[in-house]
Amino acid sequence: MTGIAGPIARELRGPTAPLMREWTRFSPRQRLARYTVWLAIVAALVWSVRSIEIIPEFLWDAPEQMADLLVRMWPPDLRYYPDAVHAALIETIHIATLGTILSFGMAVPLALLASRVITPFAVLNGFAQLLLVASRSVNTLVWALVFVAVFGPGAAAGVMAVAFRSIGFVGKLLAEALDETASGPVEALRAAGAPWGSVVLKGYWPQVQPAFWGIALFRWDINVRESAVLGLVGAGGIGVVLDDALNFFQWDKAATVLLAIFAVVIVAEIFVTRVRARLI
Repeated sequence: MTGIAGPIARELRGPTAPLMREWTRFSPRQRLARYTVWLAIVAALVWSVRSIEIIPEFLWDAPEQMADLLVRMWPPDLRYYPDAVHAALIETIHIATLGTILSFGMAVPLALLASRVITPFAVLNGFAQLLLVASRSVNTLVWALVFVAVFGPGAAAGVMAVAFRSIGFVGKLLAEALDETASGPVEALRAAGAPWGSVVLKGYWPQVQPAFWGIALFRWDINVRESAVLGLVGAGGIGVVLDDALNFFQWDKAATVLLAIFAVVIVAEIFVTRVRARLI
């Protein structure tokens, strides 16, 4: 008995052939394919290690340096929080919120164009998908660098960076949710002569509404985390305070900033989980 996948039994010749069989897990072709994949992974790993030029002395010294840094940062000096950290932390939340809202304003039209059930034109689908991929392919920090050059340092650059990075994420998930909707309610509305807007609002929106709010909450949660580091490139938020603390070796202040970021991320996670449980 032979097979392409799964256990393979090789019949043995002789009078006891029906009773004796040798079972093997993979065929020779499958075994060769597995070895080829493992060899490619090892070769890629070796090539990567050689390309990034890791300095062994720095690698072995890293635990000691990390321990020394933690000693310098402990305990955090909470006296910095009222004057230097709180306002920047609130600005970070505002950047994430405004960026998320702005991203939905731009992502929803693209999602409608990318959805094959809403827009049955391959050219428009491909164009919308291209824009969504372009948004996702650029990291938020790179978008921040671009908009800092356009708007100058500040929260405006951070809002635009968060928004443009979120377009691809929101648009892709929303388009997929539209493509998975049931066709029955939509066909009933069209048969009754409902206009296109009514079909979208009454046929598609009730089906994608849970996904819409889930995407919105999830993306806002992600944007809160990403907004915390935008200040490192001058795009406003608490990252500016963290960058100043690191540049001036104020390790206790840096610890306070990191503690504040950790706290706001935890609070945002709890908030999103509870709101999502109520809405969905």
